[in-house]
Amino acid sequence: MEREEIIALAKKEGFYGADVISTDKIVFDAAFRPYCEENLCGQYGANYSCPPVCGTPDEMKQRVLSYKNALVLQTRWEIESFSEKEKLLMGKNLHNSAMFRVIGQMRKEGHEGFMIGASGCSLCKPCILREGKPCNFPDLRYSCMSAYCIYVKKLAEACGMEYDYKDGILSYFGMYVF
Repeated sequence: MEREEIIALAKKEGFYGADVISTDKIVFDAAFRPYCEENLCGQYGANYSCPPVCGTPDEMKQRVLSYKNALVLQTRWEIESFSEKEKLLMGKNLHNSAMFRVIGQMRKEGHEGFMIGASGCSLCKPCILREGKPCNFPDLRYSCMSAYCIYVKKLAEACGMEYDYKDGILSYFGMYVF
């Protein structure tokens, strides 16, 4: 599967933006990790995909850089207000579900890798880490862009995508590193 075919597949699955870039073009900034430590999502230390369990900023960066390519995916949603929690959650879930469909096709074509999603993994609710058990889906679980300390605005710019959270528009970003 070539670059153009991958992008066409992503567009067919409903992504607003899609691009394949070299992982060495991704900008990392460990200054994003404190956003996870604030624990506004309630998953810090309670989810295999979230800090500190998922790894240090440098370990996460090296994981990405051990692969050559990244499929960067963007969805855009119309919202009236960022206080619309149900709509925000719906957008994240639809974004990540579409990512899994694209990744499934890419894996069938031999493109092995891993997902970086819009928010942390929600395959098990709650994460089984809370019970002290091993992850049920180690090959599918995904961390968010913040856990990887990816500078999403610069990533969007590198892919020619808009990065704006303004009046009525919400964008979600994710990647498949392969």
